[in-house]
Amino acid sequence: MDNTATTFLAISLIIIMTGMGLSLTLADFQRVLKSPKAVLIGFLNQIVLLPLLAFALIQFFKVDATLAMGVLILSACPGGPTSNLLSHLAKADTALSVTLTAVNSVVTIITLPLIVNFGLQEFFPDSAEISAPIGSIIGSLVAVIAVPLTIGMLINHYRKEVAAKMDRPVRMASVAILVIIIVGLVLKEKETILQHVADSIVIILSLNVLTMLVGFLSAKLSGLSFKQALTITLESGNQNGTLAITVAVGSLGQVDFAIAGAVYSLIMYFTAAFPIWVGIRADKKLNHLE
Repeated sequence: MDNTATTFLAISLIIIMTGMGLSLTLADFQRVLKSPKAVLIGFLNQIVLLPLLAFALIQFFKVDATLAMGVLILSACPGGPTSNLLSHLAKADTALSVTLTAVNSVVTIITLPLIVNFGLQEFFPDSAEISAPIGSIIGSLVAVIAVPLTIGMLINHYRKEVAAKMDRPVRMASVAILVIIIVGLVLKEKETILQHVADSIVIILSLNVLTMLVGFLSAKLSGLSFKQALTITLESGNQNGTLAITVAVGSLGQVDFAIAGAVYSLIMYFTAAFPIWVGIRADKKLNHLE
């Protein structure tokens, strides 16, 4: 991809993360202290277990190095900005979803570059052409995650009426931007994607379903409520595909690494339909009993 496309990716992600910040307050971060168990379980699922599961699946399916790297980058990304909407639709714990997305997005600034560096050493040990500029990746993540989040939160804090007016248009723009990015990537790299899409669907679908299942089971075994478990399920299965594509293309200059993020971004909305359906049914039953 050329510099124009890379710049568009960065600007798109900034808009998306600013939109996320518009719905955040300090209370969302303070909730970590109020509900430490739920936040910790969600954090461990997304930041620790997800990359470990991705690595295990890479070994199990024996995928090539390019796809393996793309899957690992994807697994290191935080929850997508639409995960909060999915939790809301599922009648789950939306406040917990917002908190997990916010906390994990900030922590990712440190963990994602480390996982990318590990992946390159593991899958491309002899390649001098591909390197992980950790400092550069951290700097770009601060620019496209921390700064926009902070700006959005400041607008929400000092100009709530402005944040309220901007929230819906920015969310809609975020979805539109994600679609444009994926469609653009598919059109530009269609030959490469068609070549790898059959191989990538199996491991990506497996990763998506397995992470949601592990998320739900770990939450329930930890004694969390059904709504909290449902939230962690959706957070675990909804990754920031735009960030994965940005890191692959913008930071590493490898379009092939972005295929996993593009495919996952499409699949995760279809698989999310089941937990959403379960959540709606459970909510209806509860209301009927009351």
